[in-house]
Amino acid sequence: MKALRYENQKLSLADVPQPHVDGEALVRVTLSGICNTDLEIARGYAGFQGTIGHEFVGVIESLPESARGLTAGQRVVGEINAGCGRCDLCLAGDPRHCSRRTVLGIVGRDGAHAEFLKLPAANLLAVPDEVSDQRAVFTEPLAAACGILERTDVTEDTRVAVIGDGKLGLLCAQVLKTTGAPVTIVGKHQSKLAIAKRRGIETVTVDEVQSRSREFDLAVEASGSPTGLRLALELLRPRGVLVLKSTFHGAAEFETAPIVVDEISVIGSRCGRFAPALELLKTGAVDVESLLSEEFPLVEGLRAMALAAEPGVLKVLLRP
Repeated sequence: MKALRYENQKLSLADVPQPHVDGEALVRVTLSGICNTDLEIARGYAGFQGTIGHEFVGVIESLPESARGLTAGQRVVGEINAGCGRCDLCLAGDPRHCSRRTVLGIVGRDGAHAEFLKLPAANLLAVPDEVSDQRAVFTEPLAAACGILERTDVTEDTRVAVIGDGKLGLLCAQVLKTTGAPVTIVGKHQSKLAIAKRRGIETVTVDEVQSRSREFDLAVEASGSPTGLRLALELLRPRGVLVLKSTFHGAAEFETAPIVVDEISVIGSRCGRFAPALELLKTGAVDVESLLSEEFPLVEGLRAMALAAEPGVLKVLLRP
């Protein structure tokens, strides 16, 4: 099969064997989405070697005999963390922090920018009929946005700032808006900010927000830039909450004194559960269609990755 792989510090389209399932489910990929983590892996982030990609929608080709509630031919998406199945976290049904986990296209497991992938059957969720493939492919990043609500309380009185008008920032802002909280998104691109504005979200540029320091209760850093982290800290009131969503290659330098003096709570937020994201997609509570920039066949994966890295581009899809 064809697969987009990062090996020996080089990204290439390769011919590789189909996955050997080893008691897992085999999924034929219908669409996969390029995200910033893919771009960072291609720059050396996390030291991953193999097939990249973790956002996908596909069709089940085969299942282990032990699988329940799923059938071959069913459309599915898949949670990306595959745990050991034996530790307390896995036995409790949440392998996201299993110390022996693999992560689709990120840690120790070939990913979704390929014709086929494998995952434990327990990781797969059926896609509702109302959700198209083009919407379903956003399940993973939308779940990551929903994950903020697992990590901190947000009410209609919480003043929220989202730093970054890229794909993740726009999804975070929309998810947080569903709580009834007043949400402001900070960005640099009027065309991207317009997507949020259409959803009733206040939009401001980086220059405009400088006058609003210490105004917000919660700041979500989703810019993928160390400068976004510094801005988020400037916007928070004393005892505010900073949520870190960005992953990028390299170190971020910032002053820790304001965190101590203002008693800022710093929370990391990575993967969310898929069920809430699928429900938002089913009900149309979020706009993901406006985040689509372009679709490429998988064989043009290198060109697609190059486009996805350009400023102003949102979601680029690959179709095997």
